[in-house]
Amino acid sequence: MPRRKLSIDEKTRAKDLSGKVYIVTGANSGVGLETTRQLVKQGGHVVMACRRPEAGEEVAKSFNGLKGSYENMKLDLADLQSVRDFAAEFKKKYDRLDGLACNAGMVNMGGEPEYTKDGFEITMAASYFGHFLLTELLLDVLKRSAPSRMLIVSSVVHAGNPNDRPNVHLDDLNYKARSFNNFAAYAEAKVANILYAKELAERLEGTGVTTASVHPGWARSNFGSGGNILMRAAMTAMRPFTRSMSDSNEESAQTSLHVLLSDDAPKHSGAYFSQSSVLYRDPGARDGGWPMETPNPNARNMDTARKLVDLSYELVGLKG
Repeated sequence: MPRRKLSIDEKTRAKDLSGKVYIVTGANSGVGLETTRQLVKQGGHVVMACRRPEAGEEVAKSFNGLKGSYENMKLDLADLQSVRDFAAEFKKKYDRLDGLACNAGMVNMGGEPEYTKDGFEITMAASYFGHFLLTELLLDVLKRSAPSRMLIVSSVVHAGNPNDRPNVHLDDLNYKARSFNNFAAYAEAKVANILYAKELAERLEGTGVTTASVHPGWARSNFGSGGNILMRAAMTAMRPFTRSMSDSNEESAQTSLHVLLSDDAPKHSGAYFSQSSVLYRDPGARDGGWPMETPNPNARNMDTARKLVDLSYELVGLKG
């Protein structure tokens, strides 16, 4: 039986987004690009927050003739000063923010930890800490623009398997004391993203700002392209065999678009939304759901979520 693939309905796809402003991080490729394209197609204005704005400008040529508009702005999520600069520049230019899509992420493909100039392990920095700081700096705009929405991309990898569930290690988030494993670091960052969306939903209750974490599916994106030559060769060799099990970038953008645009998503603030995926080790999770309960109990622990956010405030230099 073919795998079901979740997709936004025609009512959602037909909404007029004229006058609405969105930020999409990592908008120059993959899921971020297709999320951006659909928002622009429906008349929205999208700030494409990219580490390489020139790459954003190049791909945005494909938006010619679409109803909406866009602007490229530089954002390096692995650099906290870049995040602060982006937020300040955005607030100078815009007085509203209808949707914040924290889409970008990466995994350190090396065997040793790599640290940013702020002292963060780079996978955690780009996937979690940068988005945490960005969101916190833009909360005032989101509140003024309510009803508004924020999403942060997680991954099926966060779920692990029934015998090995990833968790955040609050005593050593940046792998300064424990041995490093690149995909364990990626899984931990994706658990952190789910916990942050849950804590933020709790904190923002009654403000009109809703949150979500998202698994977009097994996207055929450029993920992993930054690895070493053996990793790149392996991923290239696997593509013909995984195509039937994976999703196009447009299909993978559907969950983010549902969270940003549908009438139903705001009723489930803080929830986890997932495209179907054969990569779930829990068979009951493979059909996905908008929303669904994560099979990882560590990603549902509100005590851990609150402690993570308190610690994150300290580590990125914000006052709680």
